[in-house]
Order: sequence, then C-alpha cells, then structure tokens
Amino acid sequence: MINKEAIELAKKIVEIDLLRDEIWENFAAVAGDNAHDILRIIQNS
Repeated sequence: MINKEAIELAKKIVEIDLLRDEIWENFAAVAGDNAHDILRIIQNS
C-alpha cells in the first residue's frame, strides 16, 4: 500500500515537472536558437 507521504511527494514532483516545462517554454522564447547552448553553459558553470 502506498502511504500518504509518498502520494504527496509524487504530486509535488508532477507539479515541479509541469512548472519546469512552462519555464522552459518561456526561456526558449526569450533565448531563441541559443536556448540549449545557454542552458548548458549555466549548468556547467
């Protein structure tokens, strides 16, 4: 049986994933063709 804490954590993960998608869309719109390159630079800094 799945406990309540596990369900709540799973819900939070889904919420974060949806937010990530929304942020990516906004970022890609602003950064354009350079979005992937910019993200990699920031990730590696």
